[in-house]
Amino acid sequence: MTYSTIAGTGGYLPERVMENKEFEKIVDTTDEWIRERSGIKRRHIAADGETTSDMAVAAARKAMEAAGVDTGDIDLIIVSTTTPDKVFPSTACIVQRQLKIRNIPAFDVHAACSGFIYSLDIADRFIRTGGAGCALLIGSETYSRILDWTDRSTCVLFGDGAGAVVLRAAEAPGIISTHIHADGQYEDLLQVPAGISSGYDQVQKGRAYIHMKGHEVFRKAVAVLGEIARETLAANQIDEGDIDWLIPHQANLRIIAATAKRLALPMERVVVTVDEHANTSSASIPLALDVAVRDGRVKRGELLLFEAFGAGFTWGSALVRY
Repeated sequence: MTYSTIAGTGGYLPERVMENKEFEKIVDTTDEWIRERSGIKRRHIAADGETTSDMAVAAARKAMEAAGVDTGDIDLIIVSTTTPDKVFPSTACIVQRQLKIRNIPAFDVHAACSGFIYSLDIADRFIRTGGAGCALLIGSETYSRILDWTDRSTCVLFGDGAGAVVLRAAEAPGIISTHIHADGQYEDLLQVPAGISSGYDQVQKGRAYIHMKGHEVFRKAVAVLGEIARETLAANQIDEGDIDWLIPHQANLRIIAATAKRLALPMERVVVTVDEHANTSSASIPLALDVAVRDGRVKRGELLLFEAFGAGFTWGSALVRY
């Protein structure tokens, strides 16, 4: 039987770093207020002209190098993003062109902050069924372009960046299980309430920004992330003590800590990058994984639990033997 495994990781963060102190000049907030409510100290902001695909390509090249593969080995590209370069073609096709890869499937997945988990689920199914043998998965976001920089409830929370993994066919399971869900009844709690077929006038006026009801999102996220973690453990007949590392979506340190507490996991076994990256949406899990792999915390053979929650609402998890 064919399985899939993570062969390499990569990440990219824009050069510009925006410290919390900078927000004190543009909105009614303080460094202390931001840290207390989110755990965020700083975030990276894409340069003028730097695109989601540019960052995706940079992360992809690092992941391919780490995996020991070249462009000729890749036979599937999936980009998870809610901030694509264009309405069409897909950012994945733009990445494909920049990498000079031709004649393979390439498409985007739009599941907000859960996008990487959704992409992992899809790519794992491709590989298990023989539809691909070496998949390039990328989460890349330029959230700075859809922020209202006068709204302190949202503008302090997000950053830009990209993370990538190469998924290869293997004889033993690396991706042990994936679990994805959605419930559209919560649409109004976290959204950009404008697009192409609805509210396009707001897009044209440059007013298509993130709107979030923070307290409601926080409560739902904590509850759902606890549930998805228990679902994953039960499906694989393991308990919390078997998990070496929890690598959650990096939205808010309080959400991460609450989830770890529900799993009885000490924070020493949780990969946290939200303090340095802020919320990079679908890029956050592959970015956090890459940081932890490269600094030596995550080692081959260890058992990892990914979990994410995003607009829609969407949520998901993956149990991974790295």
